[in-house]
Amino acid sequence: MAKPRIGVIIGSTRPGRFGDKPAEWIAERAKATGEFEVEIVDLRDYPLPFFDEQASPAYAPSNADGAKAWQDKIASLDGYIMTAAEYNRGPTAVLKNALDYAYNEWNNKPVAFVGYGGVGGARAIEQLRLHAVELQMNPIRNGVHIVWADYAQIASGDKKLSDFAHLNDAADGMLKQFGWWTRALKTARDADKAAAKAA
Repeated sequence: MAKPRIGVIIGSTRPGRFGDKPAEWIAERAKATGEFEVEIVDLRDYPLPFFDEQASPAYAPSNADGAKAWQDKIASLDGYIMTAAEYNRGPTAVLKNALDYAYNEWNNKPVAFVGYGGVGGARAIEQLRLHAVELQMNPIRNGVHIVWADYAQIASGDKKLSDFAHLNDAADGMLKQFGWWTRALKTARDADKAAAKAA
């Protein structure tokens, strides 16, 4: 079986964002497992207007410029790891908007989160897990939470994410769980496709 294709989605687009650092770090750790083909998916490369379609993409094609390219990218992947900044106790608007611009493409795939902020992005991640369930994804339990004390040292350039043993351990635990769900759900999706062709 070919290796599952994983997208590490950078969940912020603002100038000077921190999200590149955890995205690059978790992408390298995911590649190092040897289990996945990994690519970084930058929301800056998929500019989308605020969602104002006549219907959810679950029910009708999207008309917005860039929506089809975004949906095609999401469809091409077998699972997702998202960086989650926390703004006012929730996820970034740009990430929530990107979630809303696809539906079927997310279905029956795993998602994991690397959060950062005052409490390691925990409150943003809790909301994102609810959104993921509604999009018929499987949000895994384990995540990575980069709390403010660690964030400040990394953002200043004094330390790298890989310097923190507890973050490396959290990432490895998350990737182990994520790998299991990625394989299980890919096997199930492939079986569904084969059954549909045979019908």
